[in-house]
Amino acid sequence: MSRSRSKDLTEEDRILWDLVARSVTPATTPKRSPKPDLAQVSPEKKPAAPSKPERTKPINLPSYQAPSPAPHTPRGHMDAQTIDKLARGRLALEARVDLHGMRQDEAYSLLLSFVARAHARGVRYVLVITGKGLSSGGDGVLKRSVPGWLATAPFRQYVSAHDGAARGHGGTGALYVRLKRVRAQ
Repeated sequence: MSRSRSKDLTEEDRILWDLVARSVTPATTPKRSPKPDLAQVSPEKKPAAPSKPERTKPINLPSYQAPSPAPHTPRGHMDAQTIDKLARGRLALEARVDLHGMRQDEAYSLLLSFVARAHARGVRYVLVITGKGLSSGGDGVLKRSVPGWLATAPFRQYVSAHDGAARGHGGTGALYVRLKRVRAQ
């Protein structure tokens, strides 16, 4: 199905191409040296082993502690109908907190106080924005850690479920969190 280029060129284009082709000099290729005869090549000597390496003082680097993996959340996920209602605005998000750009320790304490205050006010659904972590390769520390935090003891007394937010509310960089009802005492 391919056509040759000469059929596509008009007479004027062909003349112009011939002029250009005549003005160009072909590139020269460097001449290669002949390959040495393998029978005449002597085997190379192995370099002498270096003498004992000098001992250097070890560098004391601080040890890296990886964040603990997110534990399985027993009641962690919301039902699809609730997520759909939150995404479409039929169920109100009564509060939101933006953790993105914070260090882990700052984010943890802010999230805990936010959740506790929202629960005390009787709020049921909140939006937690973690950020997507694009600067760290798409796997942000807060994005990875917050679901695990929500499953730990300090949060369990307030949180009944959580799940990823819809695109309009931050998508993979945010979470819907359902808080437990305040019990009358």
